[in-house]
Amino acid sequence: MTASSVHLGGPYIEADEIFWTEGRPTEGGRTVLVRQTPAGSQDVTPAGFNIRNRVHEYGGAALVMRDGAVYFQNDSDQRIYRQGLAEDEPQPISPEGEYRFANGVIDRPRDRGIWVHEDHSDSASEAVNSIIAMPLEGGDLTTLVSGNDFYGAPTLSPDGKSMAWLTWNHPNMPWDGCELWLADIAEDGSLDSPMLIAGSTEESIFQPEFSPDGTLYFVSDHSGWWNLNRYVGDGVKSVAPREAEFGKCYWVFGMSTYTITSDAEAIGQYFVQGRWQLARIDLKNGVITDIPTGFIGFGGLHVEDGVITTIASAIDGPEALVRIDAASGKMLETLVSSISTPLDASYISIPEHIDFPTEGGLTAHGLYYAPANPEFVGPSDELPPLIVVSHGGPTGSTDAEFDLKLQYWTSRGFAVVDVNYGGSTGYGREYRERLTGQWGIVDIDDCCNAAKHLVSRGLVDPDRLAIRGGSAGGYTTLSALAFRDTFNVGTSLYGISDLEAMATETHKFESRYLDGLIGDYPEDIDIYLERSAIHHTDGFNCPIALFQGLEDKIVPPNQAQMIADALAEKGLPYAHVEFEGEQHGFRRAENIISAFEGELHFYGKIFGFEPAGNPQPVTIHNLDS
Repeated sequence: MTASSVHLGGPYIEADEIFWTEGRPTEGGRTVLVRQTPAGSQDVTPAGFNIRNRVHEYGGAALVMRDGAVYFQNDSDQRIYRQGLAEDEPQPISPEGEYRFANGVIDRPRDRGIWVHEDHSDSASEAVNSIIAMPLEGGDLTTLVSGNDFYGAPTLSPDGKSMAWLTWNHPNMPWDGCELWLADIAEDGSLDSPMLIAGSTEESIFQPEFSPDGTLYFVSDHSGWWNLNRYVGDGVKSVAPREAEFGKCYWVFGMSTYTITSDAEAIGQYFVQGRWQLARIDLKNGVITDIPTGFIGFGGLHVEDGVITTIASAIDGPEALVRIDAASGKMLETLVSSISTPLDASYISIPEHIDFPTEGGLTAHGLYYAPANPEFVGPSDELPPLIVVSHGGPTGSTDAEFDLKLQYWTSRGFAVVDVNYGGSTGYGREYRERLTGQWGIVDIDDCCNAAKHLVSRGLVDPDRLAIRGGSAGGYTTLSALAFRDTFNVGTSLYGISDLEAMATETHKFESRYLDGLIGDYPEDIDIYLERSAIHHTDGFNCPIALFQGLEDKIVPPNQAQMIADALAEKGLPYAHVEFEGEQHGFRRAENIISAFEGELHFYGKIFGFEPAGNPQPVTIHNLDS
């Protein structure tokens, strides 16, 4: 998971060269731009630079390339740097200050860049978001559009005469409802005659893109599913309606699911049964033709001369930067894999997409992974322990793409179910809205019912059931342990324990998120208290492990500390591990290793087995042996 693995991003094509980013756990989680050369891969950004922005805290789209240069945001100071591809040293072009930038596009006719901007200079008030322009050689910032709470996806027409963008306001998140706007660009570079094209507080828009002839395309869920649409001057037309999701939850900038290859065609992906399917979309008649690649997820689609360059994910192996024939789906070339060490397929657990009954006569979904290790079998009179995984968000989803973090557990004898509880994306807006006002109820019920379903099938041990999750998944984990008796142990990674603290202390992007998931704050304070595990620690009756980054701005460290204090007072076994320098999620190799091995050690002590490999121990308080 760390020594031979990187997180791939991109790809980027510039001057017929292929570039990508690598997030490297062995370099403290640093993200580096890399280029393909005849002699192999070569780093572009030098040591000391980390490509990452913190707009909305989650960032995304931290670089843009054009005309032989890369413009990127550096993590330590959040300034924009310009680096010529033939140069070694990046130069800052944005002003110093409490400013953040994301989602840049190059406005070539005006020799400027356009970025989403987040101004944190007034520490006494909420950050101010806008879309700004700045000369590519550096200079003053010019505000193009402002006044709303959030902005995203600035997109220029091919002729540079128009710009489209997304915007939304509290209390909405972009997947609840946002707006797509279009404006002409005036002679002085300002925006002229802005028009609302689509979207509302109850319609979510995703990924605006222009075709070569200047037609504006975008994904909308007005039909109940995120499908492709276009603006044709006299209104919005559906392009290829289907009961499948062609969009994603807009948690980070730069997310995309399709690319327009001509005025007549796009190549994109849609989500079904836990997998992404690549397809050709006829923009004229709406026909969707699947492309049989063998992969189940695609990032950063780029198509040129009939060849798709993409970060492709498999069900049985690591993601890789590949080139695929667009007509046949045949693999042409693997440029780089996210894991340099070859994997033995016999250790890999292939997930089964499961549908299972849940409360209210409804059906929920998940992915079940059986244990897989060719060197060992479980005792004939035992069933494997189960780990129920609750994904983050909570508005998000899990899919069947190969994940070493899940295979870590299945290769060590655990069964795993990765739950797409009600509220998850990928199953239409109605399914997504099951969580409206019901967070802390529906997600818990579905995680519990996933475990009960697998017990009823005779696949897992009913007396060794664990639940784990990070962030919002940590909230579900802690709440399931406080309000239900299904599980025997749990692990929360930077999980939310106090909803009121989340509503009052978290960053701007999510500061009103709970209005839709829980209720208006402070009017519905009783619900916030009722569903916060920290106020119901009397319900804890099993061991809990807590792992937390000390620089987390999304879920502050005091949330884990409060749970640890309550467990100490109750005398329950618990582990509480804090990591210096880590934020929301762990990026450094040594901390990733410590967290996973510590969690394995914790389960071994609680379930009464000796884990192989001598994992790093954690201190377990209130444990007799």
